[in-house]
Amino acid sequence: MIAEIGTSHNGDFAHACALIDAAKEAGADFAKFQIVYADEILHPDTGFVDLPGGRIRLYDRFRELETDPEFYGRLSDYCESAGIAFLCTPFGLRSARELIALSPTHIKIASPELNHLPLLDACAKSGLPLILSSGVSTLADIERALERTAGAKERILLHCVTSYPAPEEDYNLQVLESLSAVFGVGVGVSDHSLDPILVPVLSVACGGTCIEKHITLSKTGSGLDDPVALTAEQFAEMVRAVRQAETQTKEEIVHGMELIYGERKVRAVLGDGVKRLAPSEKANYARTNRSIHFLRSMKKGERIGERDIALLRTEKVLNPGLGPEFLERAIGSVLARDVQDGAGLEWEDLLAR
Repeated sequence: MIAEIGTSHNGDFAHACALIDAAKEAGADFAKFQIVYADEILHPDTGFVDLPGGRIRLYDRFRELETDPEFYGRLSDYCESAGIAFLCTPFGLRSARELIALSPTHIKIASPELNHLPLLDACAKSGLPLILSSGVSTLADIERALERTAGAKERILLHCVTSYPAPEEDYNLQVLESLSAVFGVGVGVSDHSLDPILVPVLSVACGGTCIEKHITLSKTGSGLDDPVALTAEQFAEMVRAVRQAETQTKEEIVHGMELIYGERKVRAVLGDGVKRLAPSEKANYARTNRSIHFLRSMKKGERIGERDIALLRTEKVLNPGLGPEFLERAIGSVLARDVQDGAGLEWEDLLAR
């Protein structure tokens, strides 16, 4: 059971510790955080986000979430003293290096980074087990990521719907059985739905052994994910329900959920087991995942250097670029036309190397 704290501590160590204590008390096995450096995630011109305090550049909001590396070392130590495992997500090579230096038991890869191939390489080489979320990803994306991390000590694949909040009916939880059979790895769910019981319990029925869900001290807090997170009381309720489900057969679990939620609802959540983008996340595909973006405006005839492009989330207003698998091919290529800072790299931008 993973309690996703993420960045909801807003850099406040005391608040982070309170969340760790709440996660432990609620029955979580892991307290999970995120090491954020805005430059590893977004281009400054990616767009705006509306927050209770007003409209702000998304990049600037991520900048506000940056802390020094020692902050996470202190959190790791506090988790150990509290008797809960420390877990964390890196978003690029710098944060991965800092995380690996802390010697966590596992590394968590977020859904948008499932196609960040250099990050996957670095994490797989760490010798640590990996937990990979697979929201806003196709079966081919998942296959590539698992091939890329084949050298990892262990891998657990979490089915996810990248939407906040995610409709329970979009989860198609029987895909857990399909993913386990196809790839031969442990499976679970990273759940962004609002209900504390339905998706987590049904994931157990479908063979899930790992559940990740956001936790908060208050749904009205200032954390980016607080509105879709569970309170500590709800998280504890989820843990109790999941532990009970772990003692039951699939048929018993499904029947019990049908008595509470109705047969139609439960059958919709279970789905048909075919891996596809969920309706609520289709529009995010290619925009939330990583692609190649320019870091400066460049002129026709210039040669692309390593520092001229980066693998970033496209997000709000920029155009998606070519996938990370083309990064090495792009470096050293000559531009066929002028390009703007932040634009996604397209084939039409390139001449031969």
